[in-house]
Amino acid sequence: MANHKSALKRIRQNEKKRLENRYWAKTMRNALKKARNINDASELKTKMSEIVSLIDKTAKRGVIHKNKAANLKSGLMVKLNKMA
Repeated sequence: MANHKSALKRIRQNEKKRLENRYWAKTMRNALKKARNINDASELKTKMSEIVSLIDKTAKRGVIHKNKAANLKSGLMVKLNKMA
């Protein structure tokens, strides 16, 4: 157990941040999973802005790396272009 007041505070902050990061990561993964299951090009195109925005926000918060965000968006664009 921590001996310093600041260490106890850091533990509380880390736990709070961990839960927030888990929430955003899971939300993003669920959106990606739904997008990958869409088989209609027009439907995917309409949902694309929401999903890209969510990926960008997740990267901005530091939950995922910016290059991973770029790779995820690129994969979705490839899927969309193959459908069209």
